[in-house]
Amino acid sequence: MLRESDVLSTLLRRKPAHSLAQDLYCDPGVFKADMENIWYRDWLFVLPACEIPKAGNYLVHEIGAYSVVIVRGNDGEIRAFHNSCRHRGSVLCKSKKGTGPKLVCPYHQWTYELDGKLLWAREMGPDFDASKHGLKQVNCRNISGMVYICLADDAPSIDEFEAETARYLAPHDLENSKVAFESTIIEKGNWKLVWENNRECYHCAGNHPSLCRTFPEDPRAIGNDDSGEMAGLQSSHTLRCEAVGAPSAYRVSQRGDWRFVRTPLLDAGESYTMNGKVAVSKPNSSIPFKDAGALLKFKYPGCWNHFLSDHIIVFRVTPIGPMETEVCTKWLVHKDAVEGQDYDLKRLTEVWVATNDEDREVVENNQRGILSPAYQPGPYSVTHEGGNIQFVDWYASTMVQAITGVDTTVAAE
Repeated sequence: MLRESDVLSTLLRRKPAHSLAQDLYCDPGVFKADMENIWYRDWLFVLPACEIPKAGNYLVHEIGAYSVVIVRGNDGEIRAFHNSCRHRGSVLCKSKKGTGPKLVCPYHQWTYELDGKLLWAREMGPDFDASKHGLKQVNCRNISGMVYICLADDAPSIDEFEAETARYLAPHDLENSKVAFESTIIEKGNWKLVWENNRECYHCAGNHPSLCRTFPEDPRAIGNDDSGEMAGLQSSHTLRCEAVGAPSAYRVSQRGDWRFVRTPLLDAGESYTMNGKVAVSKPNSSIPFKDAGALLKFKYPGCWNHFLSDHIIVFRVTPIGPMETEVCTKWLVHKDAVEGQDYDLKRLTEVWVATNDEDREVVENNQRGILSPAYQPGPYSVTHEGGNIQFVDWYASTMVQAITGVDTTVAAE
């Protein structure tokens, strides 16, 4: 098990534009360092706000050693708290999802308001000060209908990301959407392998027959090459979409931890369906044409998302162990869309249900191969795997800065 100093040394010795050293994908010490230096410090997507639309609706999210309750208050605000009673530490909410007028500990019934204030604690004596025993709050932001949390006491600034999210997501009405379907799978692979697989389509033709009916493999179309060149089709698509108020141009943060780009689908495709036509007749976007393509958005380390003209797909990545990762996918449709009338659930979900399962197999095969004593880091394709180069550069610079306090970030292209 590597110590943090060993992790730093391994990162500093890595070969640029190559996959990472074996230990960085499987060692328990590296996993611990990843959690402490990235996952417990950065902003993490948890759920779409529309999933908890009413006061008292809550969801529990587990991340590493932490359990967090995300709840909508009586004032409509969404807040997050550590899922631990201030009495003797019992789990406060036992269910993954639920609704209640108050948050009540199942152990001794200490009762909290939805804003975390302790309302009632039986027979604690005359000197007990309830105001000092409210729930411990977790940093929480509802950003254009997507809820993010940060476990750090001092959360990094997220203002620029929030502003760009508001701009790019303006045509997509998350607040007036609902979750039509949810899928959670466990991939027996390191979280970085899950991300690397997501950041390239070099593997798509050989592994994703359903997705390749609509999704462009051309890395220029999704900003995944390092040439800075965008395909002509992408350029004209950007102009067409932006003319109707749908921001589409490639935009990436200086740190490289988030990105937006709206790409056309193949052959004027409208949505991720087997025939390329929209899956939902009552759309949750205001874009006036169906073939608006997909707005691709990622925010390291926890999510990537696809915003189409008719529906939205959000993906949440959560590390479980050194070689185990949860991938949760939710399909969002307009809140008034009726299943069987405005959309067929199988048609809506079948492409990405299949793609997720295919990706699970790809990631697990990758992890098994990396465990071989014969493994050594291999070169990325500059043409097709620019996204992988960008991701591992972000990972390495983020870890080095967190461990040493020295910023080694290279501005993302």
